[in-house]
Amino acid sequence: MAEISPLRRRMIEDMTVRNLSPATQQSYLSAVSKFSRYFGRSPDRLGLEDVHVFQVHLVATGISWSSLNQIVCAFAEPSAPPAARSARCV
Repeated sequence: MAEISPLRRRMIEDMTVRNLSPATQQSYLSAVSKFSRYFGRSPDRLGLEDVHVFQVHLVATGISWSSLNQIVCAFAEPSAPPAARSARCV
């Protein structure tokens, strides 16, 4: 099994402390993973402009508002990638 990155481990720990449900945790981890894969870089190496570009991409693909909001909430998680933390969850 692959080793978990420090960022992912911290995010899991923080979400567990905040008592987020396992489904929410999986959703948030998946959102950050998709963000990272979209740019082909580690999420801690992406900037605020990358967050904007990713959100525009998601909207262009026809993502529903609720799905987009869930991704934005993942980015607002305290241990999310630094650039993404400025996102606001509705």
